[in-house]
Amino acid sequence: MVRFRILVFLTIWFAGAGIGTGICEETKLLSLQGAVRIAVEHNPEVRAFGNALSAQQEDIGVARSFLLPKLALEENAARTNNPPNIFMMKLNQERFAQSDFAVDKLNKPAPINDFQTLVSLEQPLFARKAQIGLTMAKQEYAAKKEDFLRKKEEIALRVSQAYLKILTTRECVSVARKALEDAREHARIAELRHNADLGLYSDALRARTSVTEAEQRLVKVETDLAVAKRWLALLLGMDDSVDVASENLIVPLKEIDYYLSVSPARRDITALKLRRENAQNNVKLAESRYFPTLGLRGTYQLNDHNNAFGSEGNSWLVMASLRWDLFDGANREFERRKALHKAAETEEYLKGLKQLASFKIHEAYLTVEEVRKSLELSKSALESAEEGRRLVRIRYENSLSPIVDLLDVQLTLDHARANAVARQNDYFLAIINLGYESGTIMKDLQVE
Repeated sequence: MVRFRILVFLTIWFAGAGIGTGICEETKLLSLQGAVRIAVEHNPEVRAFGNALSAQQEDIGVARSFLLPKLALEENAARTNNPPNIFMMKLNQERFAQSDFAVDKLNKPAPINDFQTLVSLEQPLFARKAQIGLTMAKQEYAAKKEDFLRKKEEIALRVSQAYLKILTTRECVSVARKALEDAREHARIAELRHNADLGLYSDALRARTSVTEAEQRLVKVETDLAVAKRWLALLLGMDDSVDVASENLIVPLKEIDYYLSVSPARRDITALKLRRENAQNNVKLAESRYFPTLGLRGTYQLNDHNNAFGSEGNSWLVMASLRWDLFDGANREFERRKALHKAAETEEYLKGLKQLASFKIHEAYLTVEEVRKSLELSKSALESAEEGRRLVRIRYENSLSPIVDLLDVQLTLDHARANAVARQNDYFLAIINLGYESGTIMKDLQVE
């Protein structure tokens, strides 16, 4: 209960700051979970997809409307000297008189006006096509909803990539700064040796060049860091640059059988399963044209020869209608066979997607193992590079090695440092990608 109250308080506080949960207005330091939560709510692609999902939901109402009664009000105005129409109009207006049977009036009637007011009610009683259409609209909305959730998983993966890119680049900045410090120290030692006539002037020049190169590398990685922060902000739907917290990421890794067992429930696979059912419903939709349609219609009519919505005469009509298309040029047969082929097509797509998901899971799992081994090797290489640099520096300070050896071993150390940082974050990203391929990414990141 206490934890719940704290969470509510933090939610209100962050909302008041105008940013949302997972980010602080003052520091703008994001956790990975906070970044993903913000992205799945504020990312423009997600929001656009949400509107598309809402539009799809309205199709259910559109389909249902064909089964509901329809009430209409209609007002018609006419003027004519056509004898049959005048005969009918006067009857409707209840103004027909004995004198209207005169032959001259029947053959050459004077023009008259007719204002007709109709209130009509139509109610389908049996419309199999509309019933199946409603079922298909609901199925398509359910499939679209799964697509929407898959889009959120895709954005979560892209946010994780951007987040880890910031962490990697930030460490690269630290490595570049350390490399610059080392280069300046080497230049200082080279200058001292040259001034003491213990080293060559060319060594001092070479050391200065290495300082310039280290400064250039630092400028580049600092630019990369700024771009990475902007990229993450773009994914979060923000205009300003954001920064991330230096956290110890913990992303669980399970056996491959677990990922394979849960993959059939992956959002895009579930969506295609629903569309396969809709493809089968489409066959039923084509077959529905073999059935008749039955409906009921009722009207209430007012007629007046002077005023719109007048009521000199009134009448009503109730009728039932049955329509059964007995032959339509074999159109129904062709539509049914077409729907069967489409259903078979969707079935093959579903089969292929399941196989692709299995392949992607195996590929991602092997990538995790590869990156894990690469991470171990990079740590070992870093230890070796640090020890090698220490030994070569001692040899250089004792005039046993040229400065070229020191600069070369320093370059190797810089590369080993950056590589170790990159491999660590690559390992986390590989596990997150495995979760995306199996459909467990939101659960793995604990943002479900």
